[in-house]
Amino acid sequence: MPLHNYMDMFKALPLCAALLFTGLYSVAATAQTVQTEGIAAPAYSIESSVAKENLLLDVVRTGQRLVVVGDRGHILYSDNEGKSWLQARVPTQQLLTAVHFVDDRHGWAVGHDTLILSTRDGGATWIRQYDNLEAESPLLDIWFKDLNQGYAVGAYGMLLETRNGGQEWHRIDEKLGNEDAFHLNAITAVGNAGIFIVGEMGVMFRSTDWGETWEALEEPYQGSLFGVVAGSESNTLVVYGLRGHVFRSTDFGESWEEVTVLNEGARLQFGLAGSAVSDKGDILIVGHGGSLLRSHDEGKSFEVFSRADRTSLSAVIDGKDGGLILVGQNGIYLTDEQGEDMLDKNKTGGHRNDN
Repeated sequence: MPLHNYMDMFKALPLCAALLFTGLYSVAATAQTVQTEGIAAPAYSIESSVAKENLLLDVVRTGQRLVVVGDRGHILYSDNEGKSWLQARVPTQQLLTAVHFVDDRHGWAVGHDTLILSTRDGGATWIRQYDNLEAESPLLDIWFKDLNQGYAVGAYGMLLETRNGGQEWHRIDEKLGNEDAFHLNAITAVGNAGIFIVGEMGVMFRSTDWGETWEALEEPYQGSLFGVVAGSESNTLVVYGLRGHVFRSTDFGESWEEVTVLNEGARLQFGLAGSAVSDKGDILIVGHGGSLLRSHDEGKSFEVFSRADRTSLSAVIDGKDGGLILVGQNGIYLTDEQGEDMLDKNKTGGHRNDN
């Protein structure tokens, strides 16, 4: 399957592209179950004083703690809003692509080699729950409904499900009807409506019964979608992807409207990679070229802020001090609400362009 859409997305992140998509091979369509005790002893991530400055792909908040994941199996956590970071003990040296917590202590991370890790202590230590070295395919996102039921998505249409907290994972790709095995890039819940998945070539899938059944939706766009974020209003969600494309739905994907995002008077052309909802209810989206998008109206329109360094960004989360925590190509950034580094307030920073 051609990967040109992915290479376009990561052209500003050559290291990420090489790690994330070199060696994507076909994956057997048969269901698999792997139990923890059957997994070989792993190599642990190497402790590094500069891990926070290397490629990082996701950040989440769990209670008062921040957790980030990324290159070489690095997982870092902070209990003081990112002012200092500790490196977790992690049984892999593979690139980790996403992390998700259901409460202050229980979380999961995914990455290369169809790898799933879990933690029970808020991200300080991790164990392997699942991997498939023969598949050599990355998992790209993970989401849990509760302590037991969860889903992971990845390359070549891979969809994994657990109903016992990850003790067993089962391959359930066939439930999607994704006959072309398009890559699945992101999964999330949309309020009380259900679960939503987006992927390559604009494919979309939803489940209104929380994973029991799935249906494919007619996509509004033929290019790849890299993320989905739920708004605070019922059934409202925003999807985004290549070349600044953003679409909004208020009926859980039944219909869509395109949101034109302008940057310096022209349509935004940078790929968009990660998102979050702020404590104020603003939708935040980040991407390449140092792009930070903020919507105050449930995704109807966006302000665009551009970091001066134009570094590629992969994820964002609200800071408790009114700023943001961004992660990406060069690690962790503590910024103000416009994406300008807190330590560089007196230097030339981000600038804004409104829709």
